[in-house]
This record gives sequence, C-alpha cells and structure tokens, in this order.
Amino acid sequence: MDNPIPVANQPATPRPAETQAYVRFDLFERIEHIIFLTSFTILGLTGLVQKFSASPVSLFVLQTLGGIDGTRRIHHIAAFLMMWVTVYHIIAVLYRVIVLRVRWTMMPLLDDFTHLFQDIAYFLGFRKHRAYYGRYNYAEKVEYLAVVWGTIIMGMTGFMMWNPITTARYLPGEAIPAAKAAHGGEAILAVLAIIIWHMYHVHMKRFNKSMFTGKITREEMKEEHPAELEMIETGTNWQKPSPELVRRRQRTFIPAAAVMGLVLSWGVIQFVTIEPNTAITTVPKGETAAVFVPITPTPRPTTTPRPTAQVIAGASSNSWDGNYSALFSNRCGTCHGRTAVSGLNLATYLNALKGGSRGPAIVPGNPDASVLVQIQSAGGHPGQLTIDELNQVIQWILAGAPEK
Repeated sequence: MDNPIPVANQPATPRPAETQAYVRFDLFERIEHIIFLTSFTILGLTGLVQKFSASPVSLFVLQTLGGIDGTRRIHHIAAFLMMWVTVYHIIAVLYRVIVLRVRWTMMPLLDDFTHLFQDIAYFLGFRKHRAYYGRYNYAEKVEYLAVVWGTIIMGMTGFMMWNPITTARYLPGEAIPAAKAAHGGEAILAVLAIIIWHMYHVHMKRFNKSMFTGKITREEMKEEHPAELEMIETGTNWQKPSPELVRRRQRTFIPAAAVMGLVLSWGVIQFVTIEPNTAITTVPKGETAAVFVPITPTPRPTTTPRPTAQVIAGASSNSWDGNYSALFSNRCGTCHGRTAVSGLNLATYLNALKGGSRGPAIVPGNPDASVLVQIQSAGGHPGQLTIDELNQVIQWILAGAPEK
C-alpha cells in the first residue's frame, strides 16, 4: 500500500483541502502540557546548577536565584507543581478511557514493531515510503513511557533526598547518596532527551504547533499520522458516545475519581510536609545568646595599637590560616562559600577582606567597621558564632587580622 489513503477506501466526495485542520488536542490537554513544560524546565535548570555547582554558569544562576537556599526553594515549588499535574494526568487519562472509551493509542502494540522494521527498511532503501502510523508512532510512545518512568524515578529519589530522616528510618543510610546519584543521572538523561530528541522531531524537523493551537492540518496528518487520517475520512475513527451514556458512566467514575484524587493529593502533601525542617536546616546551629553591644561603640585608639607579647606569641595560631579559615568554612561555608550569598565569599582571606554587598567583612584593626562582626553581634544568624568564637574573632581583628 503506497498511498496512505487507498483509492478503494476513499469517499465519493472530493478530497478535502490539504490545509483543512483537524482537532488533535483539546484545551485541557494543552494547558496540562504547558504546566508540565514549565515545571520541567524549572526543575531542570535549578537541579543541574546544584549538581554542577562549581561551574561558573551554575554559580551565576545560583547567585541570581538567591543562593543555594533560594534555588532549592524554587526547585521544590516546581516539583510540587509537577506532582499536582501528574495527579491530574492520571485522572484525566482514566476519564478518557473509562467514560469516553477512547482507545489506548499511547500504549505499545505489536504493530509498532512492524512499523519500526518498515522504517528501518525505508532508511536502508528497501522500501519506498515510511510506515503508516496511527495517532501516535512508536517513537512518540517510547518518549511518553520514558516520561512515565522518569517521573516515577525522580519522584522516589526526590522523596528520599527531600526527606532523608524519614528515609533513614526504613532504608540504610547509603540509600540517600544512591538516590542523589540516580536523581542527578536521570535528570541529565531527561534534559538531553528533550533537547536532542524532542526538540528535533517536534520543533526542528517540522514545527508542530498542535500542542499550542490544538489543531493539525491535513497535510501534516497525511505525513505524520496517515492511518489515523484514513480512519477519520472513512468514518471508522473513534466516535464520542451519546450524552446519556456519558452521564451514566460519570455517575460511577466521578465518585471513584474524587476518592483517588483525595488519596493522591494527601500523598503529595505528605511528600512536602513530612519533614518541615530538613537538609542543612537539621544541622544544629551555634549558640544564639544575645551578645552585649553598646549603643555607642567603645572608642578605640586612632593609632594602631602595639601588639603585646602575648599576641605576638600566639600570632601563628591566632591567624586566618591557623584558626579562622576553618571556623568560617564550618559556620558560614554553606551560604558564603562558592555560592557567595549577598556577594560575600569567605572561602579565602582576600575575599573576606573584600566583603560583599554590605561592605568589607573584615577590616583589620577595626571590628566596628567589619560587617561580619556587625551581623554576628546582632545574633540569630543561620551561621551564628558562639560568644567565645565571636570574642576571639574580635581580638584577632584588633590584632590586625593576620593571614599567616
């Protein structure tokens, strides 16, 4: 059969114009696609910059999104959105199959293997035309099943990383880094599949606008879905059941779907609330006792004080390399390391002197002008120093904040 619409099966009326449009996706399907596309894009962007955080591009994105905490928050919101659209998709598919009795055209069939071999023969020059696909070809079906598989994997591993304490109650601790590796690997695979496979077949080879407009021309149907076009024009395609039959099926389906929706919604809410404090927020903070800071700063000598013998003797240990590099890395490294929240990077001595958007973090000889001392003296900081640690930092700054 060289012609996708055999002459014997053609109706007596003239063939429709090639520009005639057929409805391929309804409004709800298009909205669902846009929401899924948006959440997937945000998840891919915010996830990959965390996986490759040392990259200059990742550092720029992290800083733009408010550091690692802001990026994680956006990532979690996008994940929440994708979970909700997944719940909707499950119920919508069941409605179309059970109530409207639409055919399971997205499920693989034996014909798909036949179409695959026919296409291989066509590409090798042993066949004059490609296979005659129905509503979805084998490549589209594989891509859909890959989305289903990927959503399951990303959901399971995402739960384990989002809720590590709960996970560790039932699984060995090694499961959490394993989940992180699987989550990152699946993310790379999904993003590459969209960029390389989906973008080419849907937007580059032929720009398919049907997911945005809902319609497809007869010419496009003839090339991409000839078997479905034949069924439409010969009247053998799926026909919507009568309104009375739809209402009778809805009376059974809607209550069952409502229960399913509530159960799945409860699962989504548990997913995101079972551990209100997790990740770095579970690490015990330093002491947050109020630090006495006089309203009027204590006057300090205008000339550089002469270091005492005790300070000189302890200069080697009371230095950036001796004490404070490790202290700041431990207390402040999460936000003020490579991510440099508010432009402040305390990973190196020179960056600490340079400071961030509020000014120099450390001003040798002048604790009152040092932003680090100002913030820590206020108390309640996420990387709060203890009182003893803060006093040591002040004494070190008074001694000129030596590096070595």
